Amino acid sequence: MANKLELTWYGKDEPILVEPRLLIENAALSNTAADSDTENMLIHGDNLLALKALESKYAGQVKCIYIDPPYNTGSAFEHYDDNLEHSQWLQLIRPRLEILWRLLSEEGSLWISIDDDERDYLKVLCDEVFGRQHFLVSIVWQKRYSRENRESIGDSHEYILIYVKDKEAFKATRNFLPLTEKQLKAYKNPDNDPRGAWQSVSLLAQGYRPNQMYEIVAPNGKVHIPPEGRCWAVIESEYEKTLAAGRVTFGSDGNGVPRRKNYLSDAKGLVPWTWWPQEEVGHTGESKDEVNALFGKDTSFDTPKPERLIERIIHIATNPGDLVLDSFLGSGTTAAVAHKMGRRYIGIEMGEHAYTHCKVRLDKVIAGEDPGGITKSAKWEKGGGYRFYELAPTLINRDAFGEYVINEEYDADMLAAGVALHEGFTYHPDSNLFWKQSVGNEKSYLFVTTRHLNSQYLDVIKSGMEEDEYLIIACCSYDKGIDRAYDHITIKKIPQMLLERCEFGKTDYNLNIVHPPVYEDEEEYDAE
Repeated sequence: MANKLELTWYGKDEPILVEPRLLIENAALSNTAADSDTENMLIHGDNLLALKALESKYAGQVKCIYIDPPYNTGSAFEHYDDNLEHSQWLQLIRPRLEILWRLLSEEGSLWISIDDDERDYLKVLCDEVFGRQHFLVSIVWQKRYSRENRESIGDSHEYILIYVKDKEAFKATRNFLPLTEKQLKAYKNPDNDPRGAWQSVSLLAQGYRPNQMYEIVAPNGKVHIPPEGRCWAVIESEYEKTLAAGRVTFGSDGNGVPRRKNYLSDAKGLVPWTWWPQEEVGHTGESKDEVNALFGKDTSFDTPKPERLIERIIHIATNPGDLVLDSFLGSGTTAAVAHKMGRRYIGIEMGEHAYTHCKVRLDKVIAGEDPGGITKSAKWEKGGGYRFYELAPTLINRDAFGEYVINEEYDADMLAAGVALHEGFTYHPDSNLFWKQSVGNEKSYLFVTTRHLNSQYLDVIKSGMEEDEYLIIACCSYDKGIDRAYDHITIKKIPQMLLERCEFGKTDYNLNIVHPPVYEDEEEYDAE
């Protein structure tokens, strides 16, 4: 599009071709003893490959996505070059954002933690990928509770960018925040109102509206009129209904300005706003204490988020049973919080943290051995489960002569499921017809076989097909000419049919980020 406003970087126009991989459950690492039907997923592997694997099944299904990607600090790459570094970071973040957006439901929301280093670049990139009209707000999280004295100006906050598929749909379904103790104390019942505790709110509104300018006569005979520049908030007939219902107060002595009663039983809660102080959602010191208690200081995690912060996000964006996804799972905080809050979840972590932190943490949550974080406030005890998945190896390898060949690790079922994933079909073998192996659109099927095809074999398949059915056969070899001899049957060779669509043999698309120094607590951080 001409005159399009966009962020550019070195290598932006180079496509990233991602091979769809199968997800293989590692039953030995799954924890399903307390919940054999669990849909929760913990995935070990590069998150771009894992997201691609999830896309066909979960597109449009995820209610809340939270990610805490690497912040691209100056130490991010071994051979530091500022321009190249930012370009690589943006180039690797973008395809992940594109798939995440496709996974998000129409009522869903995407929350991204980020700091000042990349916040503005990320915002422009997200505007380009999602559409600027889908940006909701930028949350400011106060991550520190004490002053930071090492820098010219102390760094005390981070951001959370929020994008939504549909602003009105999100507003209609998002949850209010619960009232604070201070706000609850404002509700009293001095007149023993049978409807319970209440607080008064003004009956006045700004401006001048003729039909909202009338006299109100108090029970003691005192006459009230709106002051200059104000009017009553409702027309007179609506006020009379409110008065008749006993929902108007004139103060304890009857001489006060009329005010409307708002009852605690009717209070929905607080509309979330963009300033999240550490008193409400925790700070970095709190999050370090949480992971130290779980893993010990020697094996703790570099940059966790406090459970209270993630709890607020999940509370606002979801309800029990909704699906939450975190593709930069780290120490497992998002999955642990979602588990305690009764949400379904998918967590992805590439490194050894999947085994040493995420799995260990979830196992403790399930066993009731995690007393920290939101356990008490969420009234969590124990139970639930998850399934542990690994990414399948690449489907196509090169042999000693440089030729593309099917990976020997793939058995017949894996090969059929893998090719189906590549071609956009759902692997669902028919119990009666062997060639109805995978289902695409209505009346279209995919059959994957390693055998050589000849006309006799195809005649058997053709005899079982309905007139309006279509079949793609993926095979290794076939007799010359038979690929054009049958109506409604298309024959393709493996691996040639797959090579143009993705990049094979790449084990990961690692962001290759080195975390900044770790401090045991904020006092140690301040001392430097």
